[in-house]
Amino acid sequence: MEEKKVQTYNNGTITSTVWECDGIRMGHALSSFNECFTFPAHSDTDVIRMHFGLKGDYIFEYKQLNTTYDLNGGHHNIMYSHPFDIIIQNKTLSLETFGIQMPREMFIEFTQQATDQLKRFSENIINGKPCMLSEKWGPLETGIQQAIAQIIHCKYAGHFKKLFLLSKSIELLVLSAESCQAATSKENVFLKRKTDKEKIVAVRDLLIERLDSPPSLSEIARAVGLNEYKLKRGFKEEFNNTVFGYLTDQRLQLAHRYLRDTGKTAAEISAELGYSTPQHFNNAFKKKFGFTPFSVRNNP
Repeated sequence: MEEKKVQTYNNGTITSTVWECDGIRMGHALSSFNECFTFPAHSDTDVIRMHFGLKGDYIFEYKQLNTTYDLNGGHHNIMYSHPFDIIIQNKTLSLETFGIQMPREMFIEFTQQATDQLKRFSENIINGKPCMLSEKWGPLETGIQQAIAQIIHCKYAGHFKKLFLLSKSIELLVLSAESCQAATSKENVFLKRKTDKEKIVAVRDLLIERLDSPPSLSEIARAVGLNEYKLKRGFKEEFNNTVFGYLTDQRLQLAHRYLRDTGKTAAEISAELGYSTPQHFNNAFKKKFGFTPFSVRNNP
């Protein structure tokens, strides 16, 4: 089942899409506010929540954990409490989030024999203890972004769509758990100031806005107010990728979606995404995916 809705409040508008299959609920929300304010959220549903902050900054107070998180766009974690009470204060006027709610018993079945971190998390859930998978929120890496984008832009219908959504929810569980474990195990953190992390997220947003005409490293550094060394090392730490490795991944994933879901030719996509020649695009695409753009169009 898929449901789209637009909710209008005095403070702004929230446009959301919700998908449900086999007890798993997935939701994507775009919020546009006209002011910064504080609002509560409550749920009595006994589920595990995977939360992905895609864009925007906010303060997230989790009442069952008596903990407050100051978050900027590009983070994720897995949490559990029953009931679930949070207070959110937006710090930017636009927010984009994605979430997955998985039934308690299903999550326990998937994770009891997994990594030590997931086993401990599952034990807390079994004992009814409010918990977060990781004290450190994981970075929004390329693989996670791509899986979320594939859900949002899914063109399947019927039983195929159900299978696709189920597979992607499990994929996101694996990717999120793996990323949180890596974040927890990091001994030395390069970016120690929150303002520097916010600048690195701004770099990511700049790259996404200019996929067709990417700025140089020096231009990016000037735009966000970081030196190139801190820019490169900080970006690698936050997104587990180089600046231009990330850019390439984003361009090619978008190209793949265009080939699958639109009537644009490979040459048109190549030009739109800023490749110097269709052959350059073709070579980069084949290197990334192991097959040519032509094969996507003919074998979607």
